[in-house]
Amino acid sequence: MRNREDIDAWLTDMDGVLVHENHALPGARALIDHWEVTHTPYLVLTNNSIYTARDLSARLRHAGLPVPEERIWTSALATADFVATQKPGGSAYVVGQAGIITALHEVGFTMTEKDPDFVVIGETRQYSFEAITTAVRLVADGARFIVTNPDATGPSADGILPATGAISALVTKATGREPYVVGKPNPMMFRSALRTIGAHSESTGMIGDRMDTDIIAGMEAGLHTVLVLTGISTADTLASYPFRPDEVLGGVGELVPSEPVTSEIEAPRSDV
Repeated sequence: MRNREDIDAWLTDMDGVLVHENHALPGARALIDHWEVTHTPYLVLTNNSIYTARDLSARLRHAGLPVPEERIWTSALATADFVATQKPGGSAYVVGQAGIITALHEVGFTMTEKDPDFVVIGETRQYSFEAITTAVRLVADGARFIVTNPDATGPSADGILPATGAISALVTKATGREPYVVGKPNPMMFRSALRTIGAHSESTGMIGDRMDTDIIAGMEAGLHTVLVLTGISTADTLASYPFRPDEVLGGVGELVPSEPVTSEIEAPRSDV
C-alpha cells in the first residue's frame, strides 16, 4: 500500500478543491506555495474547456493562487493531445470556444466544415442551432465524434445550464453515434497529464472533491486518491459509492507539511 510519503507529484482538481466561486479555499495558497518552492511536479486539472490555460491562470491569480499557465491541464488540452496522436495534422469541426479551438490550433489542427476528420464538441455559452445541425450532418457523414467532457450541466448565478454532455447527447440522438469522451472520469485525461509533467502513476496523487469523476478516474489511472470535503462530495454521500479514496480530508490545507516553508512567490497584484 502506498502512503502519502511515497507521492512525489500531484494532480488536483480546481473548483471545490482550490477555489469556490472565485475565492481561494483555506490552505490552497499554502499548498501551491509548498509545491512551487519544493519543485514538486503538479498540474491543476479541470473539465472546463471554455477557457485557455492562460485564462484560468489569470482567474486563479485573481483569487490569490499564483498558478502558472503551464501548471494547468484542461479537458481541451487533453482532447487536443488525444486527437493529435490519432491523426497528426488533422482537421476538425468544433462546437466550442477559445479553450478547445486554441488547443487544437496549437497541435497543428485546422478548423473546417468541409469533410473534417473529427467533430469536437466542447463547452460553450454560444450554442447555435446552425452549428449543432452542421455537427450532426458531419458526424452522420462519417466524421469521428469527440467530446471534451461528459458534464451534462454547469452552474450559473441563475441556476443550471446545459453543458457539453447535453449537447453531445443531442448529436448522438440524431445520428445514433456515441462520442469518445476525453475528460474526467476518463483516466485518459490523467494519463496525458502525467506525460505532461513526466510523472508516474505509482508516485502521483490525485486530489478531488467528486467521487464520481476525480476519485474514480484517479483510482482507475492507478493514482493515490485524496477526497477533500470542500466541494461536491460529502462524508454522507461517500458511503453511497462502492469504492473508496485512499484518504479523506477536510481540505487541501491538511496536505501542507507542518514545517513552515518560505515562499519567494510574489503576492498577486490587486489590479489583476
